[in-house]
Amino acid sequence: METLKLKAEKREEIGGLAPKKAIYKDNKVPGIIYGGEQDPQAIKIKFNELLKLLKKGRFMSTLIDLGVGNNKEQVICRNIQKNVVKDLPTHVDFMRLSENASINLFIPIQFQNQNICPGIKRGGVLTVVRPEVELIVNAKEIPSELIVDLSEFELGDTINISNIKLPEGARPPI
Repeated sequence: METLKLKAEKREEIGGLAPKKAIYKDNKVPGIIYGGEQDPQAIKIKFNELLKLLKKGRFMSTLIDLGVGNNKEQVICRNIQKNVVKDLPTHVDFMRLSENASINLFIPIQFQNQNICPGIKRGGVLTVVRPEVELIVNAKEIPSELIVDLSEFELGDTINISNIKLPEGARPPI
């Protein structure tokens, strides 16, 4: 499980267009932290730091150590609002995580042993319908990916969620 690190500042200016424009002009993005039986907290994040993490990928399904002043909280990103024209972030929502929280996430799938798969060796093709699977996982134990071992699959076989070894405590929502 990978954890990202991000720093934020408390935001006093709330609501209206003028405060948001001042934040954007300061090269920051407004956001909010909610959940965890605490009051919501308005924050602002440096634009460049946020954009770098967004381009890295898997931002919405990775635990984040968010530092706000002297406090550090474990959060997960639940929403990113973007400018329609420029496709750049304009607001970010983070959810605090408690020890026993469960959340729905999309986890990518990694296919291994394609070179020794009997079905592929006989001329078959691996057709991936879902490159990621939705799972309900413990918030503190988010897997970075699910592994599918193709070494036993023949021509015409279908891979279902039951063929994938899920991490402990993880289950599909369907």
